[in-house]
Amino acid sequence: MKNLLFLLITTTTLSQNSYLSKIEADKVITPDVKKKFGLEFPVFRVYNYTDKAGKFYIVLTEKNDGTKDADTLHTKIKAVCLKSNAGKVEKNWEINDFVSKITDSDYEESIWFWTKYSSFTDIDKDGIVEPVIVYGTNGYNGYDDGRIKILIFYKGEKIAIRHQNGVLDEVRNTEVDAKFYKLPESIQNHTKKTMKTIMEHDKGIFPYGWEKNMKNHKTKFDEN
Repeated sequence: MKNLLFLLITTTTLSQNSYLSKIEADKVITPDVKKKFGLEFPVFRVYNYTDKAGKFYIVLTEKNDGTKDADTLHTKIKAVCLKSNAGKVEKNWEINDFVSKITDSDYEESIWFWTKYSSFTDIDKDGIVEPVIVYGTNGYNGYDDGRIKILIFYKGEKIAIRHQNGVLDEVRNTEVDAKFYKLPESIQNHTKKTMKTIMEHDKGIFPYGWEKNMKNHKTKFDEN
């Protein structure tokens, strides 16, 4: 009966992305917590979930650097995963990234978390959440020359898919960590579906034949 109750609670908890209101987030991510884990940027969102491994908070922060066309610009981002333990929190992992600048005319304007494509659910139904965090950048041509990064957290490992958009076909390229192909099929399919959705929403163009390349376990592919 106890196991059935836990399963029902867990299934409900993991059924959708759940995040805290600002009031709730401020109670957990206090000034002391921010100082301890180096959270210097404004907190954008705090996701929370409970699974067989415990209770977790994923804190997304973005540095604010003015506005352009009514949109806030961010030059740096940071995320941390905190586990609640006996009333305290301890860090499981973190993400750090920033805009790149190659030349005065070749640079990224902003970087931010794409929560619309991120997920915090138990994808493979093993009772443990597999966070998938997506973020990206834009440059002079908006999304057309920005980057996209998809991070999958699975059993203590951080597995990435990195993509560079480009106005020209030959500029676009994608890199897939080899460990991605060792993930359960359900997680691989979930990630590919996310990539399709990103393309459908005109946020990125993956190289022609990308699905076939991933089916063949390619770690790098482009249109050259």
